[in-house]
Amino acid sequence: MDAPAVNQGQASTIFSRLTTALAGSVEKLHPAYFAMVMSTGIISIDCKLIGYNRLAFSLFILNIGIYLWLLLLTAARIRFYPEQFFTDLIDHSRGVGFFTLVAASGVLGNQFILIGQNYELSRYLWYLCIGLWLGFTYFIFTSFTVKENKPTLELGINGGWLLAVVATQSVSTLGSLLTQHLKTGQQETVFFSLCMWLCGGMLYIWLIALIFYRYTFFNFSPSDFSPPYWINMGAVSITTLAGTRIISNADAFPFLQELMPFLKGFTMFFWATGTWWIPMLFFLGIWRHFYKRYPFSYDPLYWGLVFPLGMYTACTYHLARVLHLQFLYAIPNYFFYVALSAWVIIFCAFLHNLTQSIIRAFAPVQPLSGSSHPK
Repeated sequence: MDAPAVNQGQASTIFSRLTTALAGSVEKLHPAYFAMVMSTGIISIDCKLIGYNRLAFSLFILNIGIYLWLLLLTAARIRFYPEQFFTDLIDHSRGVGFFTLVAASGVLGNQFILIGQNYELSRYLWYLCIGLWLGFTYFIFTSFTVKENKPTLELGINGGWLLAVVATQSVSTLGSLLTQHLKTGQQETVFFSLCMWLCGGMLYIWLIALIFYRYTFFNFSPSDFSPPYWINMGAVSITTLAGTRIISNADAFPFLQELMPFLKGFTMFFWATGTWWIPMLFFLGIWRHFYKRYPFSYDPLYWGLVFPLGMYTACTYHLARVLHLQFLYAIPNYFFYVALSAWVIIFCAFLHNLTQSIIRAFAPVQPLSGSSHPK
């Protein structure tokens, strides 16, 4: 008669552990976790560009599931842990992570067009992007401005701030891609996308100056070089992609044709800047993990490393197409495998971390010391 009671008690304990673990995950959910959607989405789009259509579609379906799951966790966090959610929203280091929700919606919208051929859902995602961008941009930066206790520049700024640029350009990119599939309002849409591209480019120039200043004039430890610093390159890469999307629409809109020298020149300028960052970030990564022996362990922020690699692949492909530079195609043809390898490594680390959490929940319940058992 004791065995069923013991099994029932163990099952109850396991359920309690799982519930506690899930609640802890919701409470501590990092605002930048939607970078997982951004990374999976851009790798899926890269697969489509390179010709791996089945892999592109599989990653598309996976990304829909990840996006919906993270939306559910975020909604649960707002419902059950509103204080922690609001605290993150006005925090100088974590608040900018909410821009990943904007960018993730934009990247998924691109997938619905390029892979799913579903223009209606992509249009709704674009509206969602615009609403989220407006809300997060003005609330977060207004809060940073008026809050009384502010961190120093050394502690308060990091590469994650450039997610604001990524979010802005994701709105521009999806808008430009949608333009040719809209029945009305095409000119207004492409004009709005152009304005967002210009705002994102100016915002990048502002922020990268502060980040580079922090790089070179403050102490820099291995822990400071966190994966979001790869957004230094990712932000300017998506700016390049947004520029190529606008150039692609120029034939249908006379006001864009008049701006073509400017559009092509600045798009090339942004691409060259992103290319400059790649060796710098690579050498800093070697310094961090090999020279300083900083250990590698799964962190959701590592998705901020995958996205720039995938975005650089996509933007270079489209730059080669709109500028008719055939020799540039060699870069995405090889760089794609670097980006895909990075996604596989981080995704495997994510699965391992998830598996370890489940194993801990299902670990055998140790009997209380001194408990007696019938012989």
